[in-house]
Amino acid sequence: MEGKLITARIDVTRIIKELLFKGKKGTYCDLTIWINSEPDQYGNDCSIQQTTKKDEPKIFLGNGKTYKRSEVNEPKQSQPPESESQSDNGLPF
Repeated sequence: MEGKLITARIDVTRIIKELLFKGKKGTYCDLTIWINSEPDQYGNDCSIQQTTKKDEPKIFLGNGKTYKRSEVNEPKQSQPPESESQSDNGLPF
């Protein structure tokens, strides 16, 4: 099976708190994540919704992107070292 990574961003202010529930190890929120066949104009190919009852409207929380394992593990290209004048910016780090 080919590994994939999904990164996502949700608007937590849209979460309906009454749908949260207590479990043994914390408070939980059921989510529904759709992986779309085509990305949108921003490259997002996942949609995230808070799970509701069958007859209730869905609560859209945010979007995400999927990445193949090869895209995640590609080595970064090394950059040439900065000259002394570029790296000496007066910061202690």
